[in-house]
Amino acid sequence: MKYALIGCGMISPNHIKAALASDLEIVALCDLVEENRQKAFELIPEDKRSGIKLYSDHQEMLKEVKPELVAIALGSGLKRKLSIDCMRAGANVIVEKPIALSLEDADAMINTANELGLKLIINHQLRFGNTVRALKKESENGEFGKILHGTVQVRRNRNKAYFDAGKWRGTWAEDGGTLMNQCIHYTDLLQWVLGSEVSEVFAYTDRMTHPYIEAEDLGLAILKFKNGAYASIEGTVNVFPKNLSDSMAIFGDKGTVSLEGKTLDDVKAWNFESGPKGRDEAIKEYNIKDMGSGHIPLYRYAVDVINGNDDKICTASDARKALELILAIYKSAAEHRVIELPLNNCKTTDFTGRFD
Repeated sequence: MKYALIGCGMISPNHIKAALASDLEIVALCDLVEENRQKAFELIPEDKRSGIKLYSDHQEMLKEVKPELVAIALGSGLKRKLSIDCMRAGANVIVEKPIALSLEDADAMINTANELGLKLIINHQLRFGNTVRALKKESENGEFGKILHGTVQVRRNRNKAYFDAGKWRGTWAEDGGTLMNQCIHYTDLLQWVLGSEVSEVFAYTDRMTHPYIEAEDLGLAILKFKNGAYASIEGTVNVFPKNLSDSMAIFGDKGTVSLEGKTLDDVKAWNFESGPKGRDEAIKEYNIKDMGSGHIPLYRYAVDVINGNDDKICTASDARKALELILAIYKSAAEHRVIELPLNNCKTTDFTGRFD
């Protein structure tokens, strides 16, 4: 499968490694900055560099090399145009989370993929971990009994150097704040694991220690789900002096699971009324195969989906729900009221000037 990458910045090594591991034929790298293109090119083994072309113009790239799969690893504000351009040229698309920064853009991307019969795959990579997939199965099979509530905590440190490394970071037009950037993986998992959509949101957001960005560095939210469950979200990049472990927990009247770690693989509790079963036993019981780590499982999944296998783990419609939830949190905090979902329309730039 002919593959191209648009965006050769800090995340590009992960994409190139995953493309190589998935036996994709890398045919092009595209970035406005020549140095970025060259650095990405040098990550590819010498015996695989033959025929790879470097571009600054993605339209020229699409016309000349006609890739079957394109990954887009640039600021979120560019995703609609780039992904639709790629799909109009006949390519399936992988984009980094979030799917977009407005519901209108997300809908345009999804509708284009459906119209053209192509695949739009969003990198919500935590869904691919063995532990998280086993947790999803426990929930689907009713092991929690009545699910009562869930919690997510993302406690990180992001200093000025981090934001200076990409001028788009922390802007409403290209990024959003800590909830949209650092937390969206986990808010996505809450909806996926609980198996229900959010019906109401109440939230506070603030910019407390980063006056040089536009968006929030702290977000606190309470969610009510359609199935009657509740959840809390805590997201911050103000932790001194360095990151603490990410965490997620699910509580039911017949089960409790508590996870920590970068990929939620550190099990603090895995307890069910049905028996003394742990995470490893659940992985074996549900026949969950190891898909690898990092971006590799995403790419293997993308290839499978493009080749006609079921698109169940990480759909574009679910990615839209994750975006909608973050936007609802922003709207609640800005308007100081409970927000009911679904939203008619919303975008990050609706909150421009929020903390000025």
